Amino acid sequence: MEMQPVTPEMLKQALKEALEEALQEKRAFLRDLIEEVLEDIALSRAIQEGLESEEVSRQQIFDLLKGGDA
Repeated sequence: MEMQPVTPEMLKQALKEALEEALQEKRAFLRDLIEEVLEDIALSRAIQEGLESEEVSRQQIFDLLKGGDA
């Protein structure tokens, strides 16, 4: 039996199928990974916003937490 040369189209299709199978098998892992990345981005933005915001005293924070006016 003679072997046919592998064409770029054949390689592309094989890669697509392998990637699709991997994504289906590792769906939970990918979901967790994306969730972690989004949490890291949100935390980074919150830290940056905090660095750029006005400073307040510790007492002002506790007053707000108690429901009082700052």
